[in-house]
Amino acid sequence: MNDKTLFEPYTLGSLTLSNRIVMAPLTRNRAGEGFVPSEFAATYYSQRASTGLLISEASQISQQGQGYQDTPGIYTQAQIDGWRKVTDAVHAKGGRIFLQLWHVGRVSHVDLQENGAAPVAPSALRPATKVFVNNSFVDASEPRALDISEIPGIVNDFRQAAANAIVAGFDGVEIHGANGYLLDQFVKDGANIRTDAYGGSIENRARLLLEVTAAVVNEIGAGRTGIRISPVSPANGVSSSEPQAQFDYIVDQLDALGIVYLHVVEGATAGPRDIAPFDFGSLRQRFKNTYIANNGYDVNLATSQLNDDKADLIAFGRPFIGNPDLVERLKTAASLSTFDPATLYGGGAEGYIDYPTLAEPSTRHS
Repeated sequence: MNDKTLFEPYTLGSLTLSNRIVMAPLTRNRAGEGFVPSEFAATYYSQRASTGLLISEASQISQQGQGYQDTPGIYTQAQIDGWRKVTDAVHAKGGRIFLQLWHVGRVSHVDLQENGAAPVAPSALRPATKVFVNNSFVDASEPRALDISEIPGIVNDFRQAAANAIVAGFDGVEIHGANGYLLDQFVKDGANIRTDAYGGSIENRARLLLEVTAAVVNEIGAGRTGIRISPVSPANGVSSSEPQAQFDYIVDQLDALGIVYLHVVEGATAGPRDIAPFDFGSLRQRFKNTYIANNGYDVNLATSQLNDDKADLIAFGRPFIGNPDLVERLKTAASLSTFDPATLYGGGAEGYIDYPTLAEPSTRHS
């Protein structure tokens, strides 16, 4: 048994993190005109900069990649400039922050697409899921299958987005390969019935995810590149008939690329950890660099996993919404504030930057 704690420093590639706690990406739907990060975003993230590693809300790599209203992008100069205010604020407080790169694929709506176009997908299979658009949750639109000639452009959009993130001052990027979005749609045969080089076999279905990762590594370096995966999560209507073989293969290939971390949603996203049989220890053993464990963790489970060498870092998600000082609250076993569901998605400062720390009086209206 080791004697690891959540609250000790950790070396992630060339970065020294102040602790082993990660803030998972949290979509808040507050981007402004041009899908530029909110005017309050710098405050929101810097309030949480005591976290070892912040991972930003998912940010689309192109207009085509957007699936929900008012989510920020990383494909225009105005968006880069907006994110620079965030990274400067986080770094001023000694924090470290990665940008999550997002293409939602079929989890979108025609009202978000250029000229009302259909969302794109590996196959023309409509997901049984809803998207947030026009201030309400509505069914995702019918998608169209990507032509194979379009795929290099998507790879290049990820590459350019990673380059833009570094210009914006991020310490690295996390490729969103989880939760039923585009890369996960290609990986999982419940969403991918293609018969070309990007469908059919385990290797073919992993091809796009691996091509994107290699392109990002070539652009910004493996030490600045992480990825998030969710092997058994049914989020956004995806499913896999052979998740263990599929993800053992993927992780072997990711390890060969030398990326700095693997961020794994263990079980159903924001749901049961035991939703389906899966050996996450197999992924841990196959990946030499940092393993970030995510889903339903508290201090006791996190400490146990760290000391059993089942993870290096532990990601927490929604507890960060109402607790900007979550690290301190976990360290001192203080009570956690709950967040207001009514202000989770969209809006302005309320329910975003007005949650108090332990040392502050509440500025929120009851």
